[in-house]
Amino acid sequence: MSKPAYKRVLLKLSGEALAAGSDDILNFEYVSEVCAVIKECVDLGCEVAVVVGAGNIWRGRQGGNMNRSRADHMGMLATTINSLALQDALEQHGVDARVLTAVEMKAFAETYTYRDAVKHLKKGRVVIFGCGLGMPLFSTDTTAAHRAVEIGADVILMAKNIDGIYSADPKVDPTAVRYDEITYQEILSKGLRVIDTTAASFCMEYNMPLFVFGLDKSENIKKAIMGENIGTIVKVGK
Repeated sequence: MSKPAYKRVLLKLSGEALAAGSDDILNFEYVSEVCAVIKECVDLGCEVAVVVGAGNIWRGRQGGNMNRSRADHMGMLATTINSLALQDALEQHGVDARVLTAVEMKAFAETYTYRDAVKHLKKGRVVIFGCGLGMPLFSTDTTAAHRAVEIGADVILMAKNIDGIYSADPKVDPTAVRYDEITYQEILSKGLRVIDTTAASFCMEYNMPLFVFGLDKSENIKKAIMGENIGTIVKVGK
């Protein structure tokens, strides 16, 4: 049996991915499929941590004239809803999972410390990070970058609704070319909107690679962990 290309990964899932076209906030059938694939990866010996967004429920910019911090607080709560749903689906597949939140909410989850996160990962548990960084004005992309560095992940796996990073939006520009490999410097200089600039700069500073791939098929998570060329790898330098 082949071994994973990465020992410890940080998987970034968008809230929209968990909704997967459903009229409800979650497509439970698809969430179950994703969790079944995560179980396969854990069974192969890969340590998996997850940051989940909340775009299926709430985005801070939806707040209109709301105070930005309060709107972002609502987004943090929404990520916790998604995290608990993901934990439940993993447990239904027999996977031991823990939700760690950046804001204390003991009735629902453990409060995040990197020591507890690493302890759980070493015991084969899937760790799900909720509430972002616990501070407004920071995206879940930046959360993924920060948590990945702090727990010593080998790579950030960013599952999106597009199969990699392109020179332009392929839905608009049919001549857009997908990159097999690119640097953070190129992403920033070209203004490619695949990850926010704060997250890109943080990853570049701490030499954290990023693998962007499509989540149109849940098994792509396993393919990414096994090192298959199904997307775009982002590195600090060539």
